[in-house]
Amino acid sequence: MTIMPLPARVAQRRTRAVTWAGGASYPLAVGLLVSAPRASGTVHGVGALLAVSLLAGVVRRMPLLASAMALLGSTAVVAGTPASVPEGLSASYQGQFLGYLAVDLVLGYIVATCARRAAVVTVAVSALAQVLVIGAFAHGDGLAVNEVIALLALTACCMAGLLRRERRQHAVALRAQEVAEAVTAERLRIARELHDMVAHSIGIIVIQAGVGSRVIETQPAQAREALCAIEATSRETLSGLRRTLVSLRHADRDTADAEQSPRAPSPGLADLERLAAATAGAGVRVDLLRTGEQRPVPADIDLSAYRIVQEALTNVVRHAGTGHCRVAIDYGNEELSVEIVDEGRGATGRGSAHGFGIIGMRERAALLGGHLGAGPRPGGGFQVAARLPLPAPVAAAVEAR
Repeated sequence: MTIMPLPARVAQRRTRAVTWAGGASYPLAVGLLVSAPRASGTVHGVGALLAVSLLAGVVRRMPLLASAMALLGSTAVVAGTPASVPEGLSASYQGQFLGYLAVDLVLGYIVATCARRAAVVTVAVSALAQVLVIGAFAHGDGLAVNEVIALLALTACCMAGLLRRERRQHAVALRAQEVAEAVTAERLRIARELHDMVAHSIGIIVIQAGVGSRVIETQPAQAREALCAIEATSRETLSGLRRTLVSLRHADRDTADAEQSPRAPSPGLADLERLAAATAGAGVRVDLLRTGEQRPVPADIDLSAYRIVQEALTNVVRHAGTGHCRVAIDYGNEELSVEIVDEGRGATGRGSAHGFGIIGMRERAALLGGHLGAGPRPGGGFQVAARLPLPAPVAAAVEAR
């Protein structure tokens, strides 16, 4: 149960009071128009059109009731229009047209906001009532003119309401599509983060566990080192998963405020030495080479470059069958180049066709407007090369120096 604040409740009561006051005043206004027999049809029609403004609040709250009241009131005004007035036929025709125009405006609102079945029934009843009443009170040549004008006015108002309804439905559909696309993009981002984080760590843990199980009886010291590497990698992975979960819960302000654990920064190119050391513990030595003017890069590029290197090293550890690879980072003026090269089995046994590692790396590069190529080398081995464009301010700063 939602408890409204006091100012909102007061405003709601005032709005309700004004709504019912306008609804109660409408019959009085119609009565005043009907009790003025000397007024022309034009005066009666304009008066009915102005009187329906008293039903504005009722239209928003109960549109069907407002439509019934407007139809009865306009019918009373049309019926109360004198048969002969100084202006003749023209005045009678104008009074009947303007009298039912107020009803048509309410019908347009109903078509735009109410359920389709209720709108169709209301429009049909109103159209039948208008045709019958105008046919009963129109005379001579004015009958056909009044009928056509009444139907045209009703059709125009209903078409305007229908267009408004379609525009609102289209806006709702676009909003739903945007939300669905945002959810899908967020899921893909989370999937990439978890895959890059877990796949690398689990690969190292599996290899270290295998080494430890083989040498635990003959080489206890090496088995102890493998267990220590498993412990360190597991703690790092657990910390990364905790950061990911905290960042997801951060969308909920209450949960985020309740979360007291500190959030460590996301990894980047500065952490490649630590990543190389962890990979070396899994049996693959990594030669890290940096060229160009080393400088801070935007956080999204920094994280994506690190994840690309991490996933490439994971593939080397799991599929390459080699004990050595090379990682080259080139800080160019306009782009950041990342290259991972090994001398292993090439594409054989990589499993990339059925996995998501290379697909995730390509998606990361594409999201930044870059390009990633991965494939076997002509001389043997496998190569992953990514080019990530740097934003204009970074390139301009390098040129200025």
